[in-house]
Amino acid sequence: MRHRVAGRKLKRTASHRRATLAALATALLRHKRITTTVAKAKETRLVVEKLITRARHARPADAAAAPGAATSERAKKFVDAAGHARREAGRLIKDREVIAELFSTIVEKVGTRPGGYTRIVKLGQRYGDGAEMAVIELVDFNTGKDQTPKKAEKPARKTTPKRKAAKKASAREHAAAAAAGVEPVVQNAGSR
Repeated sequence: MRHRVAGRKLKRTASHRRATLAALATALLRHKRITTTVAKAKETRLVVEKLITRARHARPADAAAAPGAATSERAKKFVDAAGHARREAGRLIKDREVIAELFSTIVEKVGTRPGGYTRIVKLGQRYGDGAEMAVIELVDFNTGKDQTPKKAEKPARKTTPKRKAAKKASAREHAAAAAAGVEPVVQNAGSR
């Protein structure tokens, strides 16, 4: 029995589960939004929120504001704490660019938020196997809609089908030829 045992096994061994969660956490921190199953999303949320909290606590708000305090004891402790937090994050996330983004961009955005950095939105069942799907995203990076600017739509103009346009053109040519007194040239349209 698994009474009071936290976490989901996800039908994997311990090493496979750790690798899966590391890959999902890396993808979430890189792309800010991923689609996965509900169970994996809930487990990924636990991992990512701990990483972001560790990064937040390693970067005090007044450390960047005091440029002259680089030689102080407080600055030395900050550098040690930040280095240790980066090493701890590096145990799970192997991509240095993602770690750098976590400790700079992501921490700046969530600096005042006391927790709850991620959101899980259920999408329904996957067509292939019926698995419950969800989107997990970083809350402060969600804009609600895609930010790609749409082109200004042109008003729809009425277009005639090609056959009607061709008949009208040939009718105009016949009328012009009849007005000029010339025998109109009939072109063979071919068989269908």
